[in-house]
Amino acid sequence: MRAEPVLPSGFTLIEKDSVGSTNDEARALADSGAADGTLVWAQEQTAGRGRRGRAWLSPRGNLYCSMVLRPEVPAAEAAQLSFVAALALGDALGGFVDPAHIGFKWPNDVQVRGAKVAGILLESSGVAAAHVEWLVVGCGVNVALHPAGVDRPATDLRAEGAADATVEAVLEAYTRHFDGWRERWRQDGIAPVRAAWLARAVGIGEAITVRLPETELHGKFVDMDETGALILDLADGERRAISAGDVFLATELEHAAGH
Repeated sequence: MRAEPVLPSGFTLIEKDSVGSTNDEARALADSGAADGTLVWAQEQTAGRGRRGRAWLSPRGNLYCSMVLRPEVPAAEAAQLSFVAALALGDALGGFVDPAHIGFKWPNDVQVRGAKVAGILLESSGVAAAHVEWLVVGCGVNVALHPAGVDRPATDLRAEGAADATVEAVLEAYTRHFDGWRERWRQDGIAPVRAAWLARAVGIGEAITVRLPETELHGKFVDMDETGALILDLADGERRAISAGDVFLATELEHAAGH
């Protein structure tokens, strides 16, 4: 028998064996009044998804969880919790692999040595002007397995030498660090979160490609602003703030070309 994860006070764990998507489960719970801190954890997802509805392969052996939050702030501020979650994952995974190898890829990926190890998906009640009623923060962490033959490099904790990494241990560390970072965000706002995220950001100062629904931009990734937007300097001297898009580093484009 494996030990049940021990989560910080304020979290209520709902464990599932197999679900379509932990985010869908958490959204349904949120709609029915689930409290802040309700966390859905599944051993596998049969219909996991990432940003923009992309499929997220979800075999047993990795971490899939989604938490219900009720931050009582406007939607723009609530979206900052994706960066809180990234910092929490980065600190959690730094207990299993060399923290110096961990990087954050805008907007919502965590990498180890340039390969994706975790992703974050935020969904909300959709109220834009007033306070959001609820927010769901989903994350998937490659603990023991990672997809092969994908268009961008991927890895998992075991492949990076973390032989002692378990799903339960990663979940415990993630929630503990999330608790700490969310409290700091509540007290001090986005500034310390942004600074800590930028300190580990991949691609800063480098040429990148940003794919948008209608176009593709090429420029230098120079900053992330207070709203969480990526700041891109284009070759013609124009500076653009990108609030949503797919970022490709030069190394990722080379990797994709080989697949």
